[in-house]
Amino acid sequence: MKNFEYAGAETVERATMLCAEKGTKAIAGGTNLIDLMKLQVETPARLVDINSLDDRRIEDTATGLRIAALASNTAVAVDQRIRVDYPVLVKAILAGATQQLRNKASVGGNLGQRTRCPYFTNIDQPCNKRQPGSGCGALKGVARIHAILGTSLHCIATYPGDMAVAMAALDAQVEISGPDNERRTVPVREFHRCPGDTPELDNILGSGELVVAVHLPAPVSGKQLYRKVRERSSYAFALCSVAAIVDVKRGKIARADLAFGSIAPKPWVDERLAQMLVGEKPGMALFEKAADVLVDVARGVGDNDYKIPLVRRTLIATLCEATEVWA
Repeated sequence: MKNFEYAGAETVERATMLCAEKGTKAIAGGTNLIDLMKLQVETPARLVDINSLDDRRIEDTATGLRIAALASNTAVAVDQRIRVDYPVLVKAILAGATQQLRNKASVGGNLGQRTRCPYFTNIDQPCNKRQPGSGCGALKGVARIHAILGTSLHCIATYPGDMAVAMAALDAQVEISGPDNERRTVPVREFHRCPGDTPELDNILGSGELVVAVHLPAPVSGKQLYRKVRERSSYAFALCSVAAIVDVKRGKIARADLAFGSIAPKPWVDERLAQMLVGEKPGMALFEKAADVLVDVARGVGDNDYKIPLVRRTLIATLCEATEVWA
């Protein structure tokens, strides 16, 4: 780990001002950032500790819940309102990491975590996300965990998280503060970026901007599920995952909010699926058709070709469970 300066910030305004300076990173729980600093993937000249901001509240609002960015993953997972009204979020968080990590990891930091692509975390390998212009080693290398949707010729890394996938299914909103206390709110679905020609940009945060909260919408009816497929039953990053909120009324699907993890550079939402499913009678033929649509433009690079049939089967199994329709 390279030497760095350390500073504290007791207000959001102070934190954003410091973070706007080149070579500065904010640190809360640090469960991802510290690992990357040890590997010298991240080499900030200064860390700004934002824990003194001390806003960890989970509050009722007129439209749902506001979760402060410094709230721990554990605090979110044990909150009774979230357990009752947003169980898909609880299931995703509990599937994501050990109790020790959940105690430390913050909601804002979880949203900002970076890919676990081995070419990104190994500074001796080419990676456009870590060093723009150096190339993407995964394209012709070991790519078993890599993306099949939303990629570009510059990067095929996946977003590895679980929490954000559930938040995408819920259509949560991210509250962002920037320099001069400017505030804006964007959907979680738009927070992360596909690589395009700028794979080094993981999300839409600008210079000096910090996530200050996540807003959950009003509770909705229906069954909420989180299905995570991984190589071992203990904690591991997903090969693919599905967050689903599905409501069946009078024999027809009234709601179908679906988000997918570990198959794209961001939590993946395909609006065509809801359009296809809502208003229809649930059944295997319908689910097979929806799965075909999901993967119609999916592309592997050899090692990760298996993800195409895997996510297809995972979606079908999730829809079967949500609607209690079995072959």
